[in-house]
Amino acid sequence: MAHSDSDDEGIDDNEFDRTTDADDDVDEDILDALEGDLAAAAEENSDADDDSDSDDSDGGSDDDDPYPNERPPPRQPVIQEQVAEASDATHPSIPSSKHPSPTREYAEKVPTPPHQAPRPLSPARARIEALIADLRIPKSFTVEAVCAIPQPVPTHSLAASACMTHLLTGSDDGYIRDYDIFAAVNGKVFLTAPQRQHCGVMEGLMKAATLKSWWENPVDRNTLSNPAEEAPLCAPYSLLMHSDALWVLSGSKEGNINLFTARHDPGRLIHTMTRHRGPVSALAMEHDQKGFFSAGWDSEAFQWDLNTGQAVRNFRSHGSQLTAIAVRPITNFQAWHPAVDPALVNAHPPVGKVLPPVPIEPKYEAMDVQPMVPQMVPPPRSEQVPMTSGPAPPQDDDTKSDGSFDPLFDDDPEDGGAPSAPSQAPRNTAMNGTSTDGGIAYPSQVKMQPQQRNVSQAIAPKNAPPVLDEMSYSMYSPDVLMVASIDGQIVLWDKRVNTPGRGVGRLGMSDKTPPWCVSACWSADGGQIYVGRRNETVDVYDVRQFGMQGRGTPCTLKTLRNPKSSGVVSCVVAFPDTRHVACASNDNIRLWNVAEADEKDAFGKVKSGVQFKIIPGHHGGFISQLLVDKAARFLVSASSNRGWFGESTRTIFVHEVKHIH
Repeated sequence: MAHSDSDDEGIDDNEFDRTTDADDDVDEDILDALEGDLAAAAEENSDADDDSDSDDSDGGSDDDDPYPNERPPPRQPVIQEQVAEASDATHPSIPSSKHPSPTREYAEKVPTPPHQAPRPLSPARARIEALIADLRIPKSFTVEAVCAIPQPVPTHSLAASACMTHLLTGSDDGYIRDYDIFAAVNGKVFLTAPQRQHCGVMEGLMKAATLKSWWENPVDRNTLSNPAEEAPLCAPYSLLMHSDALWVLSGSKEGNINLFTARHDPGRLIHTMTRHRGPVSALAMEHDQKGFFSAGWDSEAFQWDLNTGQAVRNFRSHGSQLTAIAVRPITNFQAWHPAVDPALVNAHPPVGKVLPPVPIEPKYEAMDVQPMVPQMVPPPRSEQVPMTSGPAPPQDDDTKSDGSFDPLFDDDPEDGGAPSAPSQAPRNTAMNGTSTDGGIAYPSQVKMQPQQRNVSQAIAPKNAPPVLDEMSYSMYSPDVLMVASIDGQIVLWDKRVNTPGRGVGRLGMSDKTPPWCVSACWSADGGQIYVGRRNETVDVYDVRQFGMQGRGTPCTLKTLRNPKSSGVVSCVVAFPDTRHVACASNDNIRLWNVAEADEKDAFGKVKSGVQFKIIPGHHGGFISQLLVDKAARFLVSASSNRGWFGESTRTIFVHEVKHIH
């Protein structure tokens, strides 16, 4: 039988009406006694006692009590009961204590994850970050030679500490010299007349360097027939120095790599590492400075552990001599960037961080997009005819007339090297920069996709790794090793993968590009690769990943063209602002602004005229190495053929770099 609400209310009333007047009298006596003990120090009057009795018995005001004439049976003292009720209300899942402390707080405690303090930087890394803490990205640089260092023989390699207090030179005579350029730049010692003639400095004043120390670079004693005899010297073809100048590595002509002390007891030979069968052409430091990489003429690259002095991994090439090796930078140099543009963000963020989608507006340049025509497939350009007779329509940006030919920068038509045509937007891109097929057309996508599609690839060398495709490159980690060979191939290795045939691929190269390269480097943010070519050009590869379909493969972003009479590009170095690169030719050193080179203005026209700056100093010599410090204060250049070919001078120039904001 179902009970109604009225029946339930009657039952509840009967249950509460079971209290008697005797029970009420007992309750009042107990409560009066308790209140008397608690209010011994307070005023005693009958009205206050009555009010306190009613409050303690009712637990509130009479208006809020639904049963004003009824009291619960006696249990515990009222004070403890109220505290227990408050505890139950705050923590319904926790049983109330019978004897809680009157000073205990029962506030709700929300569980919080343990605070993990950020890992402190190492002393070496902290000093490097302090060098670039207050730097702003400049509009341009002015580079002037302020110091000349005459050498008895050509200089193959350079190395310096992070603060440039130690500048090391490796010469063909087998000696390593340590110079103090701050004492030279701030001093008042100038070159003498014979030194000026030796350095080829005929005009202006040039300061002389201060030599701190020097030591010999011997061959491996284990290769000698008589270990007791004095070891002959060998030329250091490559140098690598610790950021705090604790030690220095020298890659020798005979294939051995020597470890010396630099700052304390300079020149003491600690250990000799031998695995290469020929000259060691390049060295690269790992990010933690506990290991390094070496590349040699034997077409092999090794990864070394400085804790053990042994090689831990071998990167085999396709049989060509290796000329350059570099680890992808992981520092984004936020101090140099007041506002990081989404289109220039490194596509490989640190592990554990996800970049949120950022809408990108085409604000760099006016896209060269032709109006859409009603045809499904436009006819070839050779079959297009003007619709009306009369004045010829204006030429497109991707064609040049005979009158616009520039003999300084443009190739001759008979050479087969037509001027590089600025890229057009894909046909499925609308005028507002959005794709008609549902995707988003970024400015870089509109710019680079046609160039990657139309350029024919060169024939791959024998045993060379395949060209990187979208699928394989999408599996790469941010920790990438770049290796350049003398035949012009640029190979990228994923250091995380140690499986033969996997985690390796080369960058595509045009069939019109000469198979030659002796210098290549990363940009400061790791988003681009600069490669010096034999045809007076510098190829700029974009290796960023945008997470879009068809945009995950490295491709040629642009080509920087020097004058045809400048000669081969023997050395390239990137500035730490991620925008400028210096390239050395036989005649001069040139400073390019990669971000603005060959870019269009608001009217869709490419800036005409000279787009680079001349860095005075070397003339008529093969540049072996260019060195720029992390704060972009000094540029050091050395001259040597590094054992290949070409003439060289016997002078090292120290250039002062001034920032233009």
